Amino acid sequence: MLKTEEDIVDAIKQDAWMMEVLEAAATLLLPDHCISAGFVRSKVWDVQHGNTIRTPLADVDVVYFDASDIDEATEKRYENELRHMMPSVPWSVKNQARMHEINGMPAFRNTAHAIACYPETATSIGVSLKQDKLYLFAPYGVADLLACRVVPTPLYAAGTSYHSLFLKRVRQKDWHQQWTQVKMEGDVL
Repeated sequence: MLKTEEDIVDAIKQDAWMMEVLEAAATLLLPDHCISAGFVRSKVWDVQHGNTIRTPLADVDVVYFDASDIDEATEKRYENELRHMMPSVPWSVKNQARMHEINGMPAFRNTAHAIACYPETATSIGVSLKQDKLYLFAPYGVADLLACRVVPTPLYAAGTSYHSLFLKRVRQKDWHQQWTQVKMEGDVL
């Protein structure tokens, strides 16, 4: 059972596949990069549930911030490089310097700001490997993630213009079916 941010980092370090994925992403030398969202969240929830088999990921989200090159073709080139290194990984590479336009939001300042604008606190998490050290980005801390609790980030909170998107996403993800201890905030089901 994971209890702290350090426990999360240790669990990732002990996962050979995750470390290989992080090493592959690091070879691209992307500015302000990390692997975010389900890559970390699913690992934590698997451990919290005692799952010994990894829950399959729809994608591995490599995010970075480079305002000097917001061409989607550049992202696709990076994805292809990663697929060449690890073809079985469902890579998704996104430059957060342009994603605000896709999502109809105010511009992000950097990758950490973009992660803070994800819908759920448990998904607002990222990890990067730099010079053989793991760095965890957790703008809202790790308490909700460790407790398997799904609550909206401030941008998606009840009463905001994005709250309906949070509700729709949570219903579509249906996380509580995969991880039975997942708790949803309020009446979202």
